[in-house]
Amino acid sequence: MKNLVKNKSLLNNFLAIFVLAVLMLWAKTYITQVTQFKLGVEGPLQQFLLLINPLGSALLFLSVAFLFKGKRKLTVLIFIYTLMTILLFANAVYYRFFSDFITLPTISQTQNFGDLGGSVLTLLKPYDVLFFVDIFVLIYIRFSKKINFQSGKIGFKMPAAVVAAAIILSIVNLQLAEADRPDLLSRGFDRSYIVKYLGMYNYSIYDSVKTFEASSERASADSSDIAEIINYTNSFSSQPNEKYFGKAKDMNVIYLHLESMQSFLIDYELDGEQVTPFLNSLVKNENTMYFDNFYHQTAQGKTSDAEFMLENSLFGLPQGSAFITKGQNTFEAAPSILKDYGYTSAVFHGNNGSFWNRNMIYNQFGYDEFFDESSYDTADSKNMAEYGLMDKPFFEQSQSLLETLPQPFYTKFITVAHHFPYKIDQDLVSIGKATTGDTSVDNYFQTARYADEAIEQFFTYLKESGLYENTMIVMYGDHYGISDNHNKAMEQIIGEEVTPVVNADLQRVPLFIHVPGMEGGVNHTYGGQIDLLPTVLHLLGVETKNNIHFGTDLLSEEHSEIVPFRNGNFVSPTIYSLDGKYYDPKTGEMLDESKMETAEKLKAMVAEKLHYSDKVVNGDLLRFHSKDGSIKE
Repeated sequence: MKNLVKNKSLLNNFLAIFVLAVLMLWAKTYITQVTQFKLGVEGPLQQFLLLINPLGSALLFLSVAFLFKGKRKLTVLIFIYTLMTILLFANAVYYRFFSDFITLPTISQTQNFGDLGGSVLTLLKPYDVLFFVDIFVLIYIRFSKKINFQSGKIGFKMPAAVVAAAIILSIVNLQLAEADRPDLLSRGFDRSYIVKYLGMYNYSIYDSVKTFEASSERASADSSDIAEIINYTNSFSSQPNEKYFGKAKDMNVIYLHLESMQSFLIDYELDGEQVTPFLNSLVKNENTMYFDNFYHQTAQGKTSDAEFMLENSLFGLPQGSAFITKGQNTFEAAPSILKDYGYTSAVFHGNNGSFWNRNMIYNQFGYDEFFDESSYDTADSKNMAEYGLMDKPFFEQSQSLLETLPQPFYTKFITVAHHFPYKIDQDLVSIGKATTGDTSVDNYFQTARYADEAIEQFFTYLKESGLYENTMIVMYGDHYGISDNHNKAMEQIIGEEVTPVVNADLQRVPLFIHVPGMEGGVNHTYGGQIDLLPTVLHLLGVETKNNIHFGTDLLSEEHSEIVPFRNGNFVSPTIYSLDGKYYDPKTGEMLDESKMETAEKLKAMVAEKLHYSDKVVNGDLLRFHSKDGSIKE
């Protein structure tokens, strides 16, 4: 009883409650960083940094409560504590699917949230309630009549000491981090590094600073900046391959967006049955070229990043989606370029037109038409997926809309049925589930088969309508469907350990280019979504020497097979750069010391390319560029 009285008397003191809050937040954050995020922590120093980095943040942010008087101290303490908990919890949930952390621009993507309900619920875990238990402890202390809270006079010295301790701890943390990882903040492509070394809350500060820097670039940009970009892109632009240049001249163009489709599905058999039999048949089609080393290069923008790259040959942004944050920029996108060659253009998508800000940015790209869900019959709930119209009715209803377009046309069809969490009415399935025990992985194959069947039906329509023989069809996977959080289940699927090299190869997505009269086959060239625009334009016989592109023609003999990823990693036929380490892609082993110098040079080249692309997008530099390649003053 005496101990209980003593504990209650402690809770009457704000300093004691403050210390309790700091300890609880410190422990909760550390446990979350260890259990919910894959940060690649190695060695005693990194373990130590992961342990201490939440402490400085907890002390600093919670010390704001000292500025208030009486019970308002405790109220403000609880408010700040709750905000920090929500930030931590939101990142934990976000990471479960995206293997990434929330950035300020992603928070601004509120128009997408209404369509994400089912996906978010799938990511929640029963133990998530533990994130909030300690908040209720603090609320109980604040409002309990059994605790006679007295804030007392704390004076200036104690708060000043707390803030000083927080700053000193944070400085020591940063110094140790920089010693282990030089240029941590100046080369912060990979958010995992920032969280590992500096912690969840300091990462949020870093992200806010970077977002502000990016938003201020446009105001300071001028025409001299675009001259620098022109010189840079001219240094690596590729000449068209004469064998393929103009092979699709004056043909229609149809892009089929293969939502969440990964390359391991091609020729994959589940219980002895092909998952994607129609796509498999296209690999062998005499007029279809299939690229088996084609990688998605998306970041937080996911689907919108894929679209952004294929339309512009510009990289998506390191934070958020360019579709949303740069929706008013000037672009030299495919629809705008092809308009000068007599092409009309349209996008078909059975979802809300405001999702990813498409109804705004498509205008900037130069599209003539955008057929969103308002153009489709969505009354029957059986035909609806979580992100819009199911693929089969989507393609069926799109036929009459497509026929309204004058030819030649440039079009894009965005499918949604094969989207996380891969739910589908069992009356619509024609293949069983996998049996790994991981729901997302097990369901993945049923929606992939459904998408494959829908694509086959659309090809049948194109043949029957007469469009097939005069149309280039490009099909691309937009991003991974199964993140590396599911690698244990994926090991059962692919029958091997998911090493860093294997994990990188799982980022391959299908790319099919079908051109009537063109010699097809499997192409082993390494490439990514950034390379699609110059490839397609050259096939159409369109010169690109006056355009600013950061990719190169996949069919050109001068094509660069260095495939950059948004976090600064890259893959190539001879070297994989993954999370600060270099690997031999053939053996999966760490790179031989004799090749390290070459690897470092390639990594620097990748960083430079990402930097210049970001400079174009953040500075809106294409407003200073004319279609003929000249500079606007």
